[in-house]
Amino acid sequence: MSLLKDWRDHAYGLDDRTPEGKNFWLNYFQAEKGIYEQILDNPEDIVSGTVKELAEKFNVTVELMVGFLDGIEDSLVIPNNVDEIEEDSHVALGYDKEKLYMNMVGCNAEWLYTLPQWDKLLTAERRKELYKLEKTSHTVVKPPKVGRNDPCPCGSGKKYKKCCGANA
Repeated sequence: MSLLKDWRDHAYGLDDRTPEGKNFWLNYFQAEKGIYEQILDNPEDIVSGTVKELAEKFNVTVELMVGFLDGIEDSLVIPNNVDEIEEDSHVALGYDKEKLYMNMVGCNAEWLYTLPQWDKLLTAERRKELYKLEKTSHTVVKPPKVGRNDPCPCGSGKKYKKCCGANA
């Protein structure tokens, strides 16, 4: 079984309303925050190594490291293909800082996108722009509802009820 599948089965199989589930996620989010503080502190240094080496470097279990890798995967310049990683797989954490920031905002991970390390990486104005861009990118705008006696939006000139609305 792959490490990623093990991680997802365990992590997402826990009920976060139970003490065990709350404790697991609290520990994970603390570990995640600690890793991000370190890699954001030195953005020019691309952290790399085997999954096991990185787990030891950041003082977390291999399982939590796999969870971290799963979370950061979409923000990496060169993906690690987390679906197939094993303990001895070599991974690199070269991230796109704007994409990473937006992904953190998209996940509502306030404890991450408000880290003070971001001050050195992105200006406050740019973070505000990226925040707004991410939050509005998921906004669904419904078109105005067509009334049955309104002209049909297909452009036929007929009333909606006699044209496209007749099939609805």
